[in-house]
Amino acid sequence: YRDDDDVNDVASMAGVNLNEENARIMATNSDLVGTQIQSCKDEPFLAAIPLHKRILETAKKLGITDVPAEVVTFISHATQNRLRTVIEKVTVITQHRMESYKDDEWYEQATDVRSQLKFFEQLERLEKQRKDEQEREILLKAAKSRSRQEDPEQARLKQKAKEMQQQELAQMRQRDANLTALAAIGPRKKRKLDSPGLLTVGGEGLGVSGGGQAGLGTPSSRQYARQKITRVNLRDFIFYMEQERETSHSLLLYRALLK
Repeated sequence: YRDDDDVNDVASMAGVNLNEENARIMATNSDLVGTQIQSCKDEPFLAAIPLHKRILETAKKLGITDVPAEVVTFISHATQNRLRTVIEKVTVITQHRMESYKDDEWYEQATDVRSQLKFFEQLERLEKQRKDEQEREILLKAAKSRSRQEDPEQARLKQKAKEMQQQELAQMRQRDANLTALAAIGPRKKRKLDSPGLLTVGGEGLGVSGGGQAGLGTPSSRQYARQKITRVNLRDFIFYMEQERETSHSLLLYRALLK
């Protein structure tokens, strides 16, 4: 021991030589010796000058004339944190809305609103078709009428029947013209962009050979992961504001519901 009287020297009592340990550390991390590490510059999230001006305008109403720069930086970071929290919560709401439980074995479908709406639309379409058929029969009867004494209503029906026949004839001619044009064009050929061995770069197709030796082409087996985009709509944001205590009775929520 270097000093037997120093009972507080724990390293010496344990048999550890601090000089040797320090030399070993310096030899191991020799590339880090002499470097200076400092924290990054604190960049504000909002523009400092307009934000400071806005804070001063609000502070003057409360009798405050001086607002230091630290307050501006703090409010800027608080705004960034608040915006990040809002985006995270709204993103969770959007992802939950986009989840599909149709194929989940633990869920059973109770109602199908889409099928019900389709059924009602079909009923309305059949009802409209029935009314159109009745009106067409009335107009055809009026057009075939040969009575010498015709009232104004009968004349109006004949004129309407004549217009309906002309419209039907025009639709038939248009349909025949479309069929003739399609027959002249011929069967639709498969686009080159739809072929599996094609790489699209900048809107132009570049052929890829089976061995992957063609120009800028890469092997078709290589797949690129597409970034998943979460689209938030106004309904998701309204749902978020309804759940938050700060915005559940706010004027912003009222204006959003009016849109």
